[in-house]
Amino acid sequence: MTPESPRRPADSLDDDDYPAYTMGRAAAMLGTTPGFLRTLGEARLITPLRSEGGHRRYSRYQLRIAARVRELVDAGTAIDAACRIVILEDQLAEAQKINQQLRDNQPAIQPSTAETP
Repeated sequence: MTPESPRRPADSLDDDDYPAYTMGRAAAMLGTTPGFLRTLGEARLITPLRSEGGHRRYSRYQLRIAARVRELVDAGTAIDAACRIVILEDQLAEAQKINQQLRDNQPAIQPSTAETP
């Protein structure tokens, strides 16, 4: 899509960051309670967008994060620790992605043939 082309309504269907899900629907999809999602918001792990009426709206990306926290909590991890684990996992994945991009853009380092005294 070019900067001058208008956004079509169907474009939101493939957007992982589009806030498509209400709190009730998101909780049902995750098999959890709205309170669980509020707790993740209070922990600042996910920040749902608000509708004009002030209702929370969640994206698919946010639901994947919430689902990972739910897995950890179900396995016995405290929710605050689960949030921290997910943050660290996300930071690690981003660092690995950056490292790979840097490796892909670097010329191969040739071993030095000069002798050192």
